[in-house]
Amino acid sequence: MTTPAAPRTRTTTDTAARTTTGTAAPRRGHEDGPHARGSDFARLYARIDEAGLMRRRPGYYTLRLTLVGLAAAGGWTAFFALGESWWQLAVAGFLGLVFGQLALAAHDLAHRQVFSRRRPSEIGGRIVGNLGIGMSYGWWMNKHTRHHANPNHEELDPDVRPDILVWSRRQARGAEGLPRLIGRHQAWLFFPLLTLEGFNLHVAGVRALRERHMKRRVLEGSLLFAHFGAYLSALFLVLPPSTAFAFLFLHQAVFGVYLGSIFAPNHKGMPMLTGADRPDFLRRQVLTSRNVRGGPLTDVMLGGLNHQIEHHLFPSMPSPHLRRARVIVRDHCAELGIDYHETGLIESWREALRHLHDVGRPLRG
Repeated sequence: MTTPAAPRTRTTTDTAARTTTGTAAPRRGHEDGPHARGSDFARLYARIDEAGLMRRRPGYYTLRLTLVGLAAAGGWTAFFALGESWWQLAVAGFLGLVFGQLALAAHDLAHRQVFSRRRPSEIGGRIVGNLGIGMSYGWWMNKHTRHHANPNHEELDPDVRPDILVWSRRQARGAEGLPRLIGRHQAWLFFPLLTLEGFNLHVAGVRALRERHMKRRVLEGSLLFAHFGAYLSALFLVLPPSTAFAFLFLHQAVFGVYLGSIFAPNHKGMPMLTGADRPDFLRRQVLTSRNVRGGPLTDVMLGGLNHQIEHHLFPSMPSPHLRRARVIVRDHCAELGIDYHETGLIESWREALRHLHDVGRPLRG
């Protein structure tokens, strides 16, 4: 089946000013729910459901989780077999990629793409996330849920808060401290900063244990510190300190850059929302998201998140169905005149970096 050409993509400024494609954006608290009868999204959902794309794929996830688990076991087996050797740096790089795949598996578990019920999803998510890679499932789930509800909203999306980087000119004008210093050249510093993202995920998870929203803190903390204890013990018992520190940095750097390379193209450089700007569910998700074109290998390496528009519209859809859903969603958006933006992987990074450079302009003036 031949897919139609993607609708024309407007510039970030134009799209932000016209997020609802000619319709005034509903104010918070007055919009229809995503499944409101007769809504644009309800009609889309009916087409998706009729195609069977919301059905679980137990065979796929059994195979995927088995392969990722075998890769992790193989990496650690090689680590202990090699012993004191600088070849361990190759193992560190490999395990950085494996940790990224484990994080993607935890992501799918959290969205109930693997299991339909909450309890097995949480158990699996904590085993893979907390124990497997040292990333707090509870902390990430809270943060990611708020992101999905309001992507690219400056006040409501935690992923675009100016903690270190600034994501809009308004944030840049009000930046102080580290964001003000880094924001001037943040496009050039973005990928170097990603080498620290793995460490940041670990630290953020531990800090979140003090937050009131965290559920099962004892369990979360026990699994996290079990991971840290086993991980650091293995490194410093098997390797001399110099090699252990090199392994630690390279492993976490590859992990951070890999994750950042997956997540950054999804929304960075797409329209930003502020205040009461809140288009209906369909437009809110489509207009703030970017798809990355590619084949089956792209799907594997990016965990299906290259189909970011479809994932945001249908978070619980199993990732192997997202490619098929893309055709239906693009057709639906074309019928409604909604901008549907997709590009290649390298170009997606360019767009994100151009946006970072542009919004930092007030800090360079």
